[in-house]
Amino acid sequence: MDKFSFLGNVSMDWIEDQYEKYRKDPNSIEGDWAHFFEGFEFARKNYDTETDVPENVLKEFKVLNLIDGYRSRGHLFTKTNPVRERRKYRPTLALENFGLGDEDLGITFQAGQEVGIGPSTLKEIVDHLQESYCESIGIEYNYIRHPNRVAWIRNKIEKKNLPQFTKEEKQIIFNMLNRATSFEQFLQKKFVGQKRFSVEGGEAIIPAFHALIQRASRYGVKEMVFGMAHRGSLNVLGNIFKKEFKDIFSEFEGKEYEYYEEGSEEFDGDVKYHLGYSKKIVSETGKPVHLTMAPNPSHLEAVDPVVEGITRAKIDNYLRDEKAILPILVHGDAAIAGQGVIYEIVQMAQLDGYRTGGTIHIVINNQVGFTTNYLDGRSSTYCTDVAKTTLCPVFHVNGDDVEAFIQTILVAFQYRQEFGRDVFIDLLCYRKYGHNEGDEPKFTQPKLYDLIANHPNPREIYLKQLLEEDVISKDGADKLMDKYQNLLEAQFEEAKEISKVYVKHFLEDTWRNLTPAKPKDFEKSPLTAYDKKQLVSLAKKFNTLPKDKKFFRKVDKLMKNRLQMVEDDRLDWAMGELLAYATLLKEGHNVRISGQDVERGTFSHRHAVLTTTDSEDEYLPLNNLGGKQAEFSIYNSLLSEYGVLGFDYGYAFASPQTLTIWEAQFGDFNNGAQIIIDQFISSAEDKWRTMSNLVMLLPHGYEGQGAE
Repeated sequence: MDKFSFLGNVSMDWIEDQYEKYRKDPNSIEGDWAHFFEGFEFARKNYDTETDVPENVLKEFKVLNLIDGYRSRGHLFTKTNPVRERRKYRPTLALENFGLGDEDLGITFQAGQEVGIGPSTLKEIVDHLQESYCESIGIEYNYIRHPNRVAWIRNKIEKKNLPQFTKEEKQIIFNMLNRATSFEQFLQKKFVGQKRFSVEGGEAIIPAFHALIQRASRYGVKEMVFGMAHRGSLNVLGNIFKKEFKDIFSEFEGKEYEYYEEGSEEFDGDVKYHLGYSKKIVSETGKPVHLTMAPNPSHLEAVDPVVEGITRAKIDNYLRDEKAILPILVHGDAAIAGQGVIYEIVQMAQLDGYRTGGTIHIVINNQVGFTTNYLDGRSSTYCTDVAKTTLCPVFHVNGDDVEAFIQTILVAFQYRQEFGRDVFIDLLCYRKYGHNEGDEPKFTQPKLYDLIANHPNPREIYLKQLLEEDVISKDGADKLMDKYQNLLEAQFEEAKEISKVYVKHFLEDTWRNLTPAKPKDFEKSPLTAYDKKQLVSLAKKFNTLPKDKKFFRKVDKLMKNRLQMVEDDRLDWAMGELLAYATLLKEGHNVRISGQDVERGTFSHRHAVLTTTDSEDEYLPLNNLGGKQAEFSIYNSLLSEYGVLGFDYGYAFASPQTLTIWEAQFGDFNNGAQIIIDQFISSAEDKWRTMSNLVMLLPHGYEGQGAE
């Protein structure tokens, strides 16, 4: 068998592909493989049954099949659930299901090379596969159709290239886990029964975010934009964003809100776990990283497209590099499975007008919705199964294993930077209390909450591990707890002296160099007239087609008709609209339009993008005005209103000097985006003192009108 040692280096799919090529033309593949298949064909044709094939060859294939089974289905048999028994799946990964048995465990197989350990006994191969795929981390990736991405993941998982932690790093991890736990315990003691959506059960997210920020800063990430589910939001704000604890405590007191500008008016405000925030922090390497958390309404996943829009605006406006910014979305398990906007943003991820270089999605998986058991909350096996629609890898991690979660989030970051694609992490954990701290979960999940009540928290579990590893002492751990509790107590006392809750604009730094509007600016309309001679000149420029490009004859006629409009001084809607954009572009203001079929326009009126007939190249007349001008961007969107309006709203947030427009295909299609309109556009100023310059165009014709 040694002469065929190359067998262990490739996957079954590749072998099958080579075999098909061999059958068509033996000379089309490499010589060693041709000789191998020649022998295989001889055996297949000259022996009557499977048992007549040379046993060592047959078993090598069976071991390869076993390896493929672990890669495809190992995630179903992991130790990822901290408080519940896993559901049972059949068939299992038992040897007999692959035509192997205990008697084969001592046999050495070349197939061990396939998983990076060289020729090994079957027992060694199985142990390696169990450790790679069935411990605290489960992974789904075998459906990915790009061999380089699959090989990259296998190199991390099977060849044990996951990040490892030094003694000092483990101490930092414990310190952050200690802060996460202590913060929640302090709030529970000081604000009994108040809603805060505690992260208890999923505390690992705090040291994981800390580690991610440190790693990202080393790889050139300058900004990170977060969209948070309510659960854990306050903990992230205090321990990751470094928001003053005294300000968080003041928000618990129900004090009146006031904008941070001196002399500003009070406003209604919002609950504490809805508020956005931004902060520039300095990483351990000394490099600054700017963090932004977008404000989030009660419609949990509505913030997702907004975060993507903010991220894209920062890329377009000044970063110019997708790898310099990282969007992170934190979901709930019930929400990610049940809310359609998730599917919309996943489908946007690789589209020209909406891509942001990949998002890290983290699910704080409590295994229950408000009161709804996960078995009643979805039809799919996992809450993250939507990720597979665009071939995103999915990691499932035990929330009690903080090091496994940090390993996973760092690998997810590397994957995102390498391939510019989304990654999903399903953090299997639990919520210590009910949906909120005033809720009684035993009404609906008595058995689960008996288990949770007797389950040690992640800090206790990790402390036990570190004590056994002699990384930290019990006395040292207690001192860390006391020190942090004393800090919180001091901030709590300071909060008593604060009379009002001051709210900063969550994009304060992004808008820092802009001159804010004053009340008097709204007392009269600004002058919007434009010099007619220059207007006519612009009209002629964007309606005169380049002679070196071939266009559809109706386009030629359309442009000639528009030039005639200029001569006749009689403009239609489309001509007036395009002239308005042209003047803004010449004045240095970028214009972005997106929506369904906006390039041509639903009513075949806009024609902002022209397609050549011979090569189908796109030509944008408004980007060819001559001389210096700003950029005109226009994108046909996917057939989505909710996701795309949310994206453009976020884009407008972070691009206050850009004219950002979302157009509904028909005016009444805006009802598909009503959540964004209600939760953000019509109410953000009152809730968060946050304004947006987004323009919505809602065109409609007379045909197809209904009662709506």
